[in-house]
Amino acid sequence: MLDPTRNERFPIGPFVPPAEYTHETREDALAQIADLPQQLREALRGLSDEQLNTPYRDGGWTLRQVAHHLADSHTTAFHRFRKALTEDFPLVTAYPEELFAELPDAHAPIEWSLQIVEGTHARWVMMLQDTPDAEFQRGYTHSASGRQTIEHALHLYAWHGMHHLAHITHLRSARGW
Repeated sequence: MLDPTRNERFPIGPFVPPAEYTHETREDALAQIADLPQQLREALRGLSDEQLNTPYRDGGWTLRQVAHHLADSHTTAFHRFRKALTEDFPLVTAYPEELFAELPDAHAPIEWSLQIVEGTHARWVMMLQDTPDAEFQRGYTHSASGRQTIEHALHLYAWHGMHHLAHITHLRSARGW
């Protein structure tokens, strides 16, 4: 039984950026990006198709959809970061996440998305580890949320990965999987 006192939509709480962006907060966020692929693989290990097709909350995505969403979202973010490092605050567009989650490939094996997340995160971390500090003030203009620096977006996507990982681990714990 799911715990009615826990916020199942935001199990780790909403995104709150650091009070101050520092080299240390950046390193922490980058470590979360680096660690997510293995944590995601471990969180999904051994689940049956029935379990993968279980929504993490009433009205929420299935665990399979969460895995595919992370691949979609984080490859999009990686591309946005690359644009931000090579263009002057380029316009990037939002995409209909809910509709993406309903496309036919939403039923694909999770292994495909795990491999995408692993490769994307490896390149993302490599790119950012060698990015000079000043470049983290570059950014993009998001069609829905406005101007964002790479620094801010890095923390947002680190949170995003942990947010969806918690959807999986909390459901597993609640169901005794």
